[in-house]
Amino acid sequence: MTFHTHHTRQMTGWVGWIWFGGMMMVLAGLFNVITGLTAAFANRIYVQTPNRLLLFDLTTWGWLHFALGLLLLATGIAITVGQAWARMVGVVLVMLNALTQLTWIAVNPWWSLAVIAVDVLVLYALIVHGREAELD
Repeated sequence: MTFHTHHTRQMTGWVGWIWFGGMMMVLAGLFNVITGLTAAFANRIYVQTPNRLLLFDLTTWGWLHFALGLLLLATGIAITVGQAWARMVGVVLVMLNALTQLTWIAVNPWWSLAVIAVDVLVLYALIVHGREAELD
């Protein structure tokens, strides 16, 4: 005689944090795509200053922001639907996003600081509350 135990995971109100994190990643992805395309094709909009942390030219940063934006967008969607792999990938991508914003700070300082602050909240959501929203 075998007994099968079925464990169900209780969802609490904290699960909203992971959905917040996923949706903020989608939004950050869309913003990065727009910023990246703007920097790549209409780089006269941004003013590059000498002797700053900006390691590449604006066009290169534009393409990097575009690629990171697409990855953030796809991973954010995967997080909101409960994919377990997306949490770890999301943590790495959000940390990369914060680092790219740090290097982009010479070009757009207030925006970069705001994005870094939101990235910290998303990291909190993914690390602390992420397991609750995963599919079994």
